[in-house]
Amino acid sequence: MYQIVQESPTDRSWDATAPSDSADALTAMVRGLLPSLTPAAARVASLIVEDPAQVARSTISELSALAGTSESSIVRTARALGFAGYPELRLALAASAARQAPRSTLSAGITQEDSAAEVIGKIVHTESQAVQETASQLDPAELDRAVRAVCGGGQLHIAGVGASSLVAQDLQQKLARIGRPCHAHGDSQSALTSAVLLGPGDVFLAVSHSGESRDVLEPLRRAAAEGATTVVITNHPLSTAARLADHVLVSAGRETTFRPGAMASRISQLVVVDCLFVCVAQRTFERSSRALRLTHEALEGDRPA
Repeated sequence: MYQIVQESPTDRSWDATAPSDSADALTAMVRGLLPSLTPAAARVASLIVEDPAQVARSTISELSALAGTSESSIVRTARALGFAGYPELRLALAASAARQAPRSTLSAGITQEDSAAEVIGKIVHTESQAVQETASQLDPAELDRAVRAVCGGGQLHIAGVGASSLVAQDLQQKLARIGRPCHAHGDSQSALTSAVLLGPGDVFLAVSHSGESRDVLEPLRRAAAEGATTVVITNHPLSTAARLADHVLVSAGRETTFRPGAMASRISQLVVVDCLFVCVAQRTFERSSRALRLTHEALEGDRPA
């Protein structure tokens, strides 16, 4: 578990939003938006993710030929990504490319011929990128708002299915250790029957890599309809779950050949969970410190001499 140390609020030794040599906020954002884009826009976005430097060097006519789409579609894609037009997107991509380190063989997917050493290197590289990109995507203000909701006195229910259920259980275990009662649900029926009993002051937190899992969408809708505050941890900020939620915490896991979305999302989701947990512990410092001390002493006393 984490040790909580009280410090001055202005004492910061790092900046999570600072540019990184191995990950960039712009390409991470585009990757997260990909599933929500139209087919034409998705082709343009895929080129941005694969090689932002090439897109930055391309005129709108050249990019149109590369993506197999019209110039007007490229302008619409730029606007969908938050830019006034393609020139502004090119400028941002040029800055993004300048911050990124040269591509290495570690960026390639795992192949059938890779040695154990190569598999280790590629997995560590990919997961390190996921951690850094999650730091660039996670909005501190949105995290603060989610923390305030979790610190409230109402019920807290956490839902996640499949690999996301492990993340939900991890958050539940952490919060329980600092005296914040909560429940984790790994199936849709359990989540739904709990969601309909919530109300104002309660919190329903859903974990979903895609943000489109029916197993969490219906409980999320029902919790919101009953007046509960809703929080979503997802890789896709324009997903259905994100649109339903009051607060969206964005993770940034990526897929590789032998690591589908459910696996790729876990590390980045756990980063978000750890940030949420530590901020809750900070906000409830006295209670959390006492709870950690008591639970630690209980576990130490239970061990055989």
